[in-house]
Amino acid sequence: MSTSQIPFLKGHGTENDFVIVPDPDNALDLPASVVARLCDRRAGIGGDGLLHVVRSAAHPEASDMAEQAEWFMDYRNADGSIAEMCGNGVRVFARYLQRAGLVDDGDLAVATRGGVKRVHLAKDGDVTVSMGRAVLPGSGVTVTVDGRSWDARNVSMGNPHAVAFVEDLAHAGDLRSVPSFGPASVYPDGVNIEFVVDRGPRHVAMRVHERGSGETRSCGTGACAVAVAAARRDGVDPAETGSPATYTVDLPGGTLVITEYPDGGVDMTGPAVLVAEGAIDSDWLATAL
Repeated sequence: MSTSQIPFLKGHGTENDFVIVPDPDNALDLPASVVARLCDRRAGIGGDGLLHVVRSAAHPEASDMAEQAEWFMDYRNADGSIAEMCGNGVRVFARYLQRAGLVDDGDLAVATRGGVKRVHLAKDGDVTVSMGRAVLPGSGVTVTVDGRSWDARNVSMGNPHAVAFVEDLAHAGDLRSVPSFGPASVYPDGVNIEFVVDRGPRHVAMRVHERGSGETRSCGTGACAVAVAAARRDGVDPAETGSPATYTVDLPGGTLVITEYPDGGVDMTGPAVLVAEGAIDSDWLATAL
């Protein structure tokens, strides 16, 4: 770790908040202990996760995507664990690139562990991310909280989700600890668990326990998984109807609009806000190593 100060920014997408660490040449050592220290809400900067901004060509996990996307979102959960994808994070990541003058408004590509994501970046408005196709494995899943159990839909958006439709969002409990799910073999690396209620036609609300972060104010991939699961529950499959299906998803931190297209692609539209920037004291951070 360099003895000089390390720049950072803070941003959020529907109140899913992130520490942003620009590091184009992948020069910083960011082990799990350092990430967890930075994301600590009392002893650090605080965030649901960390966005490590690296040129794809400089990162061994992204170099094969460098021709498609100049920038790699090396995303980490708040506990320092690595995640394949973060939908709100991609929007904030793109907003940072725009703010730093590294990309122009309009369309761009971002490399992630979940593949290359296409992003449309309005100058001052919402950000739309093409999240790829949802995968719906046929394996059955059950989620249990405080003695209540629900059948859940297994959905992958590049990361794993279990979507349970409930009568009341309070039935999800406090979500500080991981809700019970089974069989465990379906999610060997853990899972994001969404609890969903209906608000109106093609309009739902959700709470989520994010793997490695606990309950968060928003989850972009979770909102996509919820919209697809709700569509299938409602008997809607754009691949069969030939028409896009759009769902509004309310989260504790705001609202996302999710559209699934006949080719299987899923778009997510929502805000991305940068709120602060500063410098990390590397002497303080070294104590986390």
